[in-house]
Amino acid sequence: MDSSTAVNQHSRVFKLGFALIVAILCCLVCAAPVAEAKKKPAKYGTIKVQTNPAGLPVEVDGKPEGQTSSDWRAWDLAPGVHTVVIILPNGQRWTREIILEGGRIKCVALNYRPAQPIAVSPCPFPVNLSAPSTVNDGEVITYTSDVTYSGTSALNYTWTVSPSNAKVLSGSGTPTITVDSTGLAGQRIVATLVVDDGSGEPTCRQTVQASTFIPPLPARENPAREFDVCCDCSFDDQKARLDNLAVELQNDQSTTSYIIAYGGRTSRVGQADRLGARARDYLVSQRGIDPARIVVLNGGFREDDCVELWIVPSGATPPRPRPTVQPGDTRRPRETSSRRRQ
Repeated sequence: MDSSTAVNQHSRVFKLGFALIVAILCCLVCAAPVAEAKKKPAKYGTIKVQTNPAGLPVEVDGKPEGQTSSDWRAWDLAPGVHTVVIILPNGQRWTREIILEGGRIKCVALNYRPAQPIAVSPCPFPVNLSAPSTVNDGEVITYTSDVTYSGTSALNYTWTVSPSNAKVLSGSGTPTITVDSTGLAGQRIVATLVVDDGSGEPTCRQTVQASTFIPPLPARENPAREFDVCCDCSFDDQKARLDNLAVELQNDQSTTSYIIAYGGRTSRVGQADRLGARARDYLVSQRGIDPARIVVLNGGFREDDCVELWIVPSGATPPRPRPTVQPGDTRRPRETSSRRRQ
C-alpha cells in the first residue's frame, strides 16, 4: 500500500471516528390490578429521552421537538413504531426506531463522545456499551453497543447477563439486547458483551460491560391490628377470646400482644388494672405465653368495663388507649359500712 492510499484510508476512518454510548430502553411494567375483569389496553405509552451533552436537536416521528436536556424529556404516544432522531454535535443524525407498547415507558439515554483518530488497522476497535444507571423494578432495560470498526468482516456479538434470573427478552447475537428487571429489586444487573471479527486475533476481540441498579422496593408497613374487644363481658367469655389470641401468638413468635383495659363509668376504683392483670395472668399461666410478649395498658374509662386485645408485629407502632369517658365524669359505687370498717 503506497503512502497516499494509507493517508486517504486514515482520513476516511478519522472522519467516521466518533463514539456513541447509546443507552437504554426501559419499559415501566404497570402492575396489573387483581381483578377478574379483563384489563383494558392502555391508550398510549411513553418515550423518555436524555442526552449528554444536553441541548441537542431532537425529532420524534419527523417532527422537531426542540432540544434535549440532561434530565428526562417525555412524550406520550400511541402504541406502535416511533422514530427518534437526535442531531449530534458533529452534524450526524442518530436515529432509532422504537416499538412502543401501551402502558409502558421506554427511555433513551445517549452520551456523545468525540472520537479519537484510529489506526488504519481495523483492530483493536473501540466498543461502547450504554445502560441507565438505575431503573425501577419491572422496567425493561435495553443495552445498546456502538462499534467503530473499519474492517470488512462481519462482527459477532456475544452477550452474558447476571444475575442468572435476569431474563434477556430479545437481541441475542445483535448489538442490542433487552432485559426484564422484574423481581430484581435491590440487585444490580450486569451485561457483558464480547465483540469479535472471527479472525481469532486477540486484538480483534473486545469485551465491555455495563450495569444497572434496581433499587429495593419500599418496605410494606405491617401495622398493629385490633384482634378482639370485649365490653361488659363475663370472665368465661373473655377466656375464650384470650384462647384465640394465644393461638395467634403461638403461630407467629415475632409478634407482641397489647392488652388495653378500661374501667366503666360506674366501676369501682382500680377496675382497669384488675382486668388487665387478670387477662395477662391467664395468658401466662394457662396458655404458656411468654410474659415478655404481653404489654398491659390502663386505658382509662369507657361506659362499661372493656378489654381490647391487639396483635403488634415486630417494628409496628403500638396501639394507644382510646378512652370515651373523662375521669371526672365517673361515678364510683358507694362503699358499705362494713367495707369501710375493714
